Amino acid sequence: MVRINGEELDVAGKTIAEYLVGTSYDLKRIAVERCGEIVPKSAYSSTTLADGDSVEIVSFVGGG
Repeated sequence: MVRINGEELDVAGKTIAEYLVGTSYDLKRIAVERCGEIVPKSAYSSTTLADGDSVEIVSFVGGG
């Protein structure tokens, strides 16, 4: 199980890119942190989620 934004999900073994495909996140406007470290967008397809990982996904919102 992987904790993503506080929710336990059965996505261990998937890459970050594979997980994100099934979500409604705008990939151009998010940042992903895995186990306390920011994951570069270029590494989404090569970073595999593992049991016990903690992931935070944040969306950037424009405004002013």
